[in-house]
Amino acid sequence: MFTRLPARLAALFVGLWLYGFSMALMVAAGLGLDPWDVFHQGVAQRTSLSFGTVTALTGAAVLLLWIPIRQRPGFGTVANVVVIAVAVDTSLALLPELNSMAVRVPVMLSAVVLNALATVLYIGAGLGPGPRDGLMTGLVARTGLSVRLVRTGIEVAVLATGWVLGGTVGVGTVVYALGIGPLIQLMMRLASRDSRARRGGAAIPVAPVPVTVGEGCPAR
Repeated sequence: MFTRLPARLAALFVGLWLYGFSMALMVAAGLGLDPWDVFHQGVAQRTSLSFGTVTALTGAAVLLLWIPIRQRPGFGTVANVVVIAVAVDTSLALLPELNSMAVRVPVMLSAVVLNALATVLYIGAGLGPGPRDGLMTGLVARTGLSVRLVRTGIEVAVLATGWVLGGTVGVGTVVYALGIGPLIQLMMRLASRDSRARRGGAAIPVAPVPVTVGEGCPAR
């Protein structure tokens, strides 16, 4: 999608920052988080660590799991751990408290759409998978199991653990699970169509996104 390095770097960092901001919007809305963020919030509530710090530490821990499955991180993988953590903590510090349901619902829906856009930018940069997505693809390669089975197993495990720890599970969790995959695919098609139009009709290949119902965003 992006071919020149400056454009790829810009897409990477803008996408990661928007991703962190969308996470903060979901937290502020208080209507349910995606599975990994339910886990992050649960851990944050049980410790003195910030949400962003827990996100970064979890990403680093997941990267350690790449070693036995022989996955290699890229520049975008490391940037993922750092930038998203800073973005979500900064955004949470600046966002006001949302009390009205008439505000919280649109904020939650906007967060899901923004999360999809951020993911398309991140994927389009092509500078390395996120820690959690790399874990999934590595396990698929090593075990021979399907993407759907491995990803769903990971997501269910972290969701259940996060819920036990006190993370927020609600309608936002369901909306995210059902909506994020179709939104990402739609935005990638639109971006690919726009790229072809700007390049005089030349086909621009777009990598498939391994998202299924019940799983989190592949930028992570």
